[in-house]
Order: sequence, then structure tokens, then C-alpha cells
Amino acid sequence: MSDKAPFERGTDGPKVIVAGLDGSEPSWRAVAYAAGLARRQNALLAIVYVQPVLAAGAAFGAPVAEATAEIADQLKAEIEKAAARFQSVSSLRWEFHTFVGDPFSGLSQASNELKADAVVVGASEKAGHRIVGSVAVRLVKAGRWPVTVVP
Repeated sequence: MSDKAPFERGTDGPKVIVAGLDGSEPSWRAVAYAAGLARRQNALLAIVYVQPVLAAGAAFGAPVAEATAEIADQLKAEIEKAAARFQSVSSLRWEFHTFVGDPFSGLSQASNELKADAVVVGASEKAGHRIVGSVAVRLVKAGRWPVTVVP
């Protein structure tokens, strides 16, 4: 038997909280909520932006990739500015990650790789998601992590 204990989710409170960010108002509220949880639990906040792969944009190649990378850079700059304002009030450990793909797959991959104890996402504002299913619903149905959906 190995001396090293296997990885176990959910023991002694969350250690890694993944928050999905796409720039929408609900996603910013999700990050703020997750930041409060992470601060109170002394957990790492992993903010994840999933760069979309646009099938129609594939023909354009580099311009599409550059545009999504630019969005990621802008989001990271906004997060750094907000974190700097609050750093004097309280300490928060956070990281920013980007993944490429559809939001569900990207957040799932991020949560697996970062060994997330919890996932926080914003509620979808798109009407079509009521029919097809939102990223939040798909994450809940995956049943791998506790998922909090912030309105």
C-alpha cells in the first residue's frame, strides 16, 4: 500500500473553486460569488475563460484565434485591476486560465485538470438554452462537482 493518500474531493472544505467567466454580467457575478467563497474557505479561485472555437470562423484562421485571445487578455486585465483594489482589504489566492473549445467541455476539462472541489457559473441569458440546455445544467448533469449557478 502506498504512503500517499489518493486524491479525494470534498474533504475539509473546498481547496480549489473554478469559476467560469465569459464577460457576461452573470459570469462576473459568479466570479464575485466564487471569490467570496474562496476567501472564506482559504481556497484557490481558478477563473476560467473558454475561448470558443467558431466553426464558421475556422476558414478565417488566425484572426479568429487572435480575437478570442484578445478577449482573454482583456478579461484577465479587468480581473487583475479588481483584485488589486481588494488586495488591501483581504487576501485572495487566484489564477486565470484559458481553455479552447465549447464552454461545457472547457469548464469540464479545467475542473478535472485543476482538481476542482466546486464549480461556479453564471445563469445563461440565452433563450435557446431553455430548450437545448445551458452549460450550468450540463455541468450539474455531469455529476462530477458541486455546481453553483449564480443569477
